[in-house]
This record gives sequence, C-alpha cells and structure tokens, in this order.
Amino acid sequence: MNGQLFSLDLASDLILASASPRRQQFLQELGLPYTVMTSPTREDKPKHGEDAQGYTARAARDKAQAVVSLIPKAETPLILAADTVVSINEHILGKPRDNDEALAMLQLLAGQRHQVTTSVCVLLPGKHNNLSFAFSDEASVTFYPWSRQVLEAYVRSGEPLDKAGAYAVQGKGAFLIQALQGAWTTVVGLPVGRLCQELLARHLIAAQEAKDT
Repeated sequence: MNGQLFSLDLASDLILASASPRRQQFLQELGLPYTVMTSPTREDKPKHGEDAQGYTARAARDKAQAVVSLIPKAETPLILAADTVVSINEHILGKPRDNDEALAMLQLLAGQRHQVTTSVCVLLPGKHNNLSFAFSDEASVTFYPWSRQVLEAYVRSGEPLDKAGAYAVQGKGAFLIQALQGAWTTVVGLPVGRLCQELLARHLIAAQEAKDT
C-alpha cells in the first residue's frame, strides 16, 4: 500500500503555482506528484470596489498565467493556482505586514463572524486547453471574543505573519475559532473536495487502481 489516492490522467505533469506549504501538503496527501513554480511578480492589491471573490479569482488567474509564460510551449502540464483572503464587512484582509497589523486584524475578527474565500484556477496550455477551469469557494468562521492579552500572545508565536487574516486554522490558531461553516480546506487555502470533483469530472485525474501483487 503506497497511500496514493489519485493519479494524473491527461496531463504529463502538475505544476503548483504556489509556495504555500499547506497547499503542497494537500497534494502530497492526495498522492499527486507536483513541481512548485511560483510567479516572480508581486501580488496585486484589491482594486477599488472589488470584492473578495473577484479579487481572489483575478489573483489566482494571474498566478497561473504567469507560470504558463515560463514553461516551454512543447510541454503540456496541468497548472494549479489558488489565492485566499479573509474578509469582514466587505473589508478584505490579506497577510499582515508586521506584528502590529497582525494584532489589529485579530482584534477586528475577535468575537465576530467573517468569511474566508479561496479561488482556484487550473490551466492546461496546449491541446487540452478547453479543459481549463476556475472556481471560488467560501467558508464562514466565527472567533471567540478573545482578549488583547491572548491575541498578543498568539502574535508573538510568529504564526500570523504569513497567513491571510493573521491566523492559521490548521495550526496554533485553531483555538481562536468558535464555529466554522463550509469546507475546512477552503480556510486553509485549497478547497480539496471541490477541486477533486472538478478534476475527476474532466478526467484530469483518476482514482488510483489496485496493483496486482
């Protein structure tokens, strides 16, 4: 037993357009071999009037297209990109720049319900380009009304600095959460169930078959 759940079907290779350890772990757990190739450009900020879904969809598409420009035209990989943000009262929270901004974000979320939006873009340059697709998924998260002292202790742990909304549901920040509605993996950064459904429907991956012994 090798633990591999799925295998790539049409594509010759899977390229993850993200350096996120959480997204890499999800692919590893699915048994899908992948190569990390991130865009050299900086992520754009939300445009005026752009909501969380619009912004993350645009960011995921830009990441995927940037990687397309880096690969030889003769290659036909499956390129996977995703982007995640936290939003509350239509205010988008990205990754905090420093501890002070992380604390401010956590205080804004404390005792409140907020949304986590993750958008996914999958591109297949070449003969299977018609199978490219994109989607967005949203989950709602409610924090307990934590005190400033508790939130400062969490910020000092160092975990919030590279996380959208300044917390990690899969890490030390799990204690912050009172309730979660939607897919837990969407909050982490990749809606795994929805992604697998879309890939299977297009025959881009297949369930791993038993091997003769």
